[in-house]
Amino acid sequence: MIQYETTFAKRQKKAQKEYKPDLIKKTALVYCENEFGLVDGKTASALVRHSETYIVVGIIDSSLAGKDAGEELGEEKNGIPIFSNLKDALSKIPKVPDCYIYGKAPLDTYISTEERFLILEAMKKGMDIINGLHQFFSEDPEFVHIAAQNDIQIKDIRKPPQLKDLHVFTGRISKVNVPVIAVLGTDCACGKMTTAVELSKTLNNLGIKSVLIATGQTSLMQGARYGVSTDALINQFVVGEIENSVMRAFDNEHPDIILVEGQSAVSHPAFMSSLGILKGSMPDGIILQHPPARAFRCDFPDLAMPSVESEIKLIEAISKARVMAIALSHENLEDEEILKIIAAYEKRFQLPTTDVLSHGCQKLVQTLGDHFPKLNQKIQRKHLETIPVLAAS
Repeated sequence: MIQYETTFAKRQKKAQKEYKPDLIKKTALVYCENEFGLVDGKTASALVRHSETYIVVGIIDSSLAGKDAGEELGEEKNGIPIFSNLKDALSKIPKVPDCYIYGKAPLDTYISTEERFLILEAMKKGMDIINGLHQFFSEDPEFVHIAAQNDIQIKDIRKPPQLKDLHVFTGRISKVNVPVIAVLGTDCACGKMTTAVELSKTLNNLGIKSVLIATGQTSLMQGARYGVSTDALINQFVVGEIENSVMRAFDNEHPDIILVEGQSAVSHPAFMSSLGILKGSMPDGIILQHPPARAFRCDFPDLAMPSVESEIKLIEAISKARVMAIALSHENLEDEEILKIIAAYEKRFQLPTTDVLSHGCQKLVQTLGDHFPKLNQKIQRKHLETIPVLAAS
């Protein structure tokens, strides 16, 4: 217990220093049973890697109990323990966390009975409930009753704005005079958000004011100030809400660049979000995210993955923007394999290619600087040298 308390205190102090001093981050326990580190556990994985809103103090996944969350993601040990269940977590965490986050993103419409009991138990322990599902907990009579009894809040991240607050496309996006870059992909859960988040952080560290537009529940949970969960909207409003989010960021923040998180893939037959994102943000350039080792679309074992070539052709056929770089997911690949793939892609497509989690964002930053010279003028060169560089091959 003493060792964990020390680790927790250090992480809490570090986390509060990393972000704006007026932002008080809440502690959170993230539920991700049997899915942490897997495709449907992407929300939990993302929150472990980055959050401006929460200090993650533990993950619930009985299949990985006793392990470190960072190591399970193939990264450095980060002091975030994985617990077998809620009781186990609360017996080892020094203080009951502020929030209980449902950290899975399954295709299933409703939570299981067991998961329901856990949420009720978390409420009774005094934890606010953060939910990213299409099933709105704040409209569940039993949840609402127990929440009121225990003076806790339920936050449904995917709940769309009221009809009176929704926007249709206006064309005002043409007034944006800074680069807008969309991070699109060839599939769901392939690293689009991670690349967008890491690139935005890197740009800000270099003195370039970057604002990220969230388009899904996970990035909103992470603390993105602008955006909307596109897959929760009526189709008529998707394009307008994306445009409105970009315009609000442009008007309020006066950024040097705006990054827009992609969803799914333009080619994906099951989802429409990427088309709305592409139309609503009218990007000046596109970074394409791809998982080279993935043979079939996630959650759709009968659908083969599209090729990078076909996705680029499709995107560029319906948008004036061009793909300017490729970002890869090292899912199911060793580092030597990803290095060979990077070299092969750069030769084949004549586009800068990298894996931001393994090799940093330098290539993407340099690509943006090459395409948009004004950004180069603001880059603090001495900081650029500290970004991990891909060894020449």
